[in-house]
Amino acid sequence: MARSRCHPVRGSNRHMTSPLRLRSLPRRALVAAGLIAAATALAGCGSTIADRLPTAAGGLPEGSPQRPAAPSSYPAVHDMPPQRATPMLSDADAQKLENDLKATRDRAAAAAKAAAAADKP
Repeated sequence: MARSRCHPVRGSNRHMTSPLRLRSLPRRALVAAGLIAAATALAGCGSTIADRLPTAAGGLPEGSPQRPAAPSSYPAVHDMPPQRATPMLSDADAQKLENDLKATRDRAAAAAKAAAAADKP
């Protein structure tokens, strides 16, 4: 008994594809690529086309501000900031500040512990 090429072979999970499907695959791929390219090209023009369309056709609403004539410039990201007017902390000042912060932390912990002890009946 001869089997068709389109039906799976018994005991196998593989399907044989027909030669007709293989020939139409490149055509489908070309159509899909063409549609994607057209959609991309139209999406890039959408902002300038919307400026000229009437509001009823999906253009900009009435009372919207006009676009600036010249595009805004990008911020200067590679420019270095000016030097600080005040100097950085010295090692002694940094150690003094760290000790002050530790003392403040310890006082706050002790006050919280005392408040918790006072709340217990």
